[in-house]
Amino acid sequence: MGIFKPCDIRGVYNRELTERDARNLGLAAGSYIHAQTVLVAGDVRLSTPALKAALCNGLTAAGCRVIDAGILTTPAFNFAVRHAGTAAGIMVTASHNPPEYNGFKIVFAGRPVQPAELTLLEQIITGRDFVTGRGSYRRDETWLSRYRNYLTGHFKPGRLKVVLDCGNGACSLIAPHVFRSLGYQVTELYCTPDGRFPNRPPNPALPENLRDLRRRVVAEDAAAGIAYDGDGDRVALVDESGGVVANDRLLAMLARHLLSRGKGAIVYDSKCSLIVPEEISRHGGTPLMARSGHTFVQSRFLSSHAILAGELSGHFFWREPGFDDGLFSSLVLSELLAESGTTLSRLNDELPHYRITPDIRLPFAGDPGEIMDGVLKKLSRFPVSTLDGVRVEFPDCWGMIRPSVTEPILTFRFEGKTGERLSFIISLMLSALPEELRAKAEKALAGA
Repeated sequence: MGIFKPCDIRGVYNRELTERDARNLGLAAGSYIHAQTVLVAGDVRLSTPALKAALCNGLTAAGCRVIDAGILTTPAFNFAVRHAGTAAGIMVTASHNPPEYNGFKIVFAGRPVQPAELTLLEQIITGRDFVTGRGSYRRDETWLSRYRNYLTGHFKPGRLKVVLDCGNGACSLIAPHVFRSLGYQVTELYCTPDGRFPNRPPNPALPENLRDLRRRVVAEDAAAGIAYDGDGDRVALVDESGGVVANDRLLAMLARHLLSRGKGAIVYDSKCSLIVPEEISRHGGTPLMARSGHTFVQSRFLSSHAILAGELSGHFFWREPGFDDGLFSSLVLSELLAESGTTLSRLNDELPHYRITPDIRLPFAGDPGEIMDGVLKKLSRFPVSTLDGVRVEFPDCWGMIRPSVTEPILTFRFEGKTGERLSFIISLMLSALPEELRAKAEKALAGA
């Protein structure tokens, strides 16, 4: 696979992604927006300064007026693009990927870049169909403090004891300050920016990356532990006993909290538990399922004018400020916890507990379209959706088989309200697979 992915541009620095690629992207993006103003920022990765400089060089060579906002979290970058009113924004980051990676997140006209636009940018680069001009460059590194002030003005003071695990990522520059400014008792864990990410990988969605946070929460007798990814748009929570709270369960809690204040639509990704749409409906909201993936969830969130959206990966999107933000989400959750007068583990226990599998990822050879067509044909007499792969859903169970958009892998996920219904949906879905792939899936599920 190349560096152009369905939602962004990403690759291993100096092997798949170089300064030349960054400059070409600047030329292509500048050509696409007809040399307007672009805000650029980057995360704390070691390769970010060189890539950002090359990107800015390409943008100015295409005639763009470039505003370099320095080092930001991705949410602070989104805030800056929105409030600066620029035609585009490009953030140099590889988000939750390992330190050897880097990449670009792009915003056009206040919305995330679409897959078709990424294809067009790639075509402009391949054909070297660039415009040229005399652009300009200036630095404006006030945006981090502006966003910090926005957050401290938006939220109520709090007194809870929390442990913040910034994973040496960009949130180190803002999260401890914001929480302390609001009155929280903060214990810092890995809150010094370091683009090598020496203490844990930058993906908090994996429980094994939260071991130190879990221990520290218990040792500090804290109300919660909060972990952020490398660029600050994902969040994970640990309860007071050191247990990791699944992100779809956090989404259900947030839905209940927001819907008690006003009704509206809430978007959830296709891999979330049934508790999410059930909880949204129970509290008077409108549940809207979206295809799994950042761009797909965000696009549904924006087009439906939803009050909230959430992904299993830890992205939570808010009507205010208008995008996904790990720090904003953790502050809402902290307010929710304080107002509830109870513990995070008890709030979690108030929700139903169904039987759900983790993602089962199986490499495969061949045409994914052919496999999925065969699965769809065999399951067509059941209630089936093709929003995201092939999904069969009953009131008390569901199963999904979907091909990865970035690698030759099939992903499986199943849920049942009881063990019996979970077994039923697994058996039904796997029966539609070719024999060899079915055997591999059964083996993987047995070990899950």
